[in-house]
Amino acid sequence: MGFIYNIGIHLVHFGLKCAAPFNEKIKKGIIGRKNTFTTLQDNLKATDKALWFHCASLGEYEQGLPVFTVIREYYKNHKIVLSFFSPSGYEIRKNSPIADVVIYLPLDTKNNAKRFLGIVNPELIVFVKYDIWPNFLNELKKRKLRAVLISANFRANQSFFKFYGKPRREALFAFEHIFTQKESSEKLLQSIGYNNITVSGDTRFDRVSSQLEQDNNLDFIEIFKQDKLCVVAGSTWPEDEALLIEYINYVSPKDVKFIIAPHNIKPNQIKSIKESLRVGVVLFSEMSHDELKTAKVFVVDTIGILSKIYSYADIAFVGGAVGTTGLHNILEPAVFGIPIIIGNNHSKFPEAKEMIENTGVFSISNQNELNSILTHLIENPNKRLLSGYSNSNYIKKNKGASNKIIEYLTQ
Repeated sequence: MGFIYNIGIHLVHFGLKCAAPFNEKIKKGIIGRKNTFTTLQDNLKATDKALWFHCASLGEYEQGLPVFTVIREYYKNHKIVLSFFSPSGYEIRKNSPIADVVIYLPLDTKNNAKRFLGIVNPELIVFVKYDIWPNFLNELKKRKLRAVLISANFRANQSFFKFYGKPRREALFAFEHIFTQKESSEKLLQSIGYNNITVSGDTRFDRVSSQLEQDNNLDFIEIFKQDKLCVVAGSTWPEDEALLIEYINYVSPKDVKFIIAPHNIKPNQIKSIKESLRVGVVLFSEMSHDELKTAKVFVVDTIGILSKIYSYADIAFVGGAVGTTGLHNILEPAVFGIPIIIGNNHSKFPEAKEMIENTGVFSISNQNELNSILTHLIENPNKRLLSGYSNSNYIKKNKGASNKIIEYLTQ
């Protein structure tokens, strides 16, 4: 099995190189990985003490941040290496203040693992949620390096629990401790003989809760919203946008404002959204004071401010589940105590199921359902209040995962 896995990794590398000229995201990853070892050698000396944090992408970084921040303070004399697999994480957080060096994780070959760990030689390694790379983990196990996995979330259909998943299953035993989000993940790990487990919960609740302590004021949003009811649609994909645009053009009450923050902010996609709207629309990149006041729709063609924008929402729509790309973070708007609408492809997101049952989140599968639910929420302030309270209360009840992890790591 190990031989087959290693052959597969080399085939994946070849495939990525072939695809790079036709895919900007893959191209960035290929180019970025070429610079990884040079970056490490330029920033780390043999005498440096180091820690290594690894995240697959941006979502895992945000999930790990409450833990990273405390560890950063606890290990003040250590250099922190932060690695990402995905360009969507690296490109947005390559200047992260919690790290001294931010890199792309090299592909999971035996030679890369030996070289990487030979340079970094970390005293502590923290992986977030998943991204289990057998060669890296087996190598750190051989070197008897301390590693933990936090906010882990496993499903029975994953390869760890299948007859063909031996390399990834064995790699889990490189972690001295795994902190899971749910008891169901604990039981799955126990089924393969792994028992060093704490059901700590999901650190994302701590991360989004910290947003309430930030300055969320955005002058241009205040100018746009004025005293009107505002619907914020965050991390939307074309499937989401098609439903929203139809609603805005033909159903929405006149005095309701909409903010759309697309996941894809490439010029062609933004142009398509703007041209599809039959109402006044202003883009972040082109906004003026007068346009902000009179426009019905504000399209946010930039990144990094969505969490703050949610603080202005009366209702949120979170994208990704109308299509098949995957539901984006519904906890970000929930912390502000507002009702949330999502698509119906959310089976892999247990928080969505729980929040739907708590009547704070509403799932829709077509245009008619969106029209009905969104109009109902717009016209019923008491419903908005109760649904929003359900969401904020859900966040409060699930806080505390970071403290359990930090207590373990610093004892």
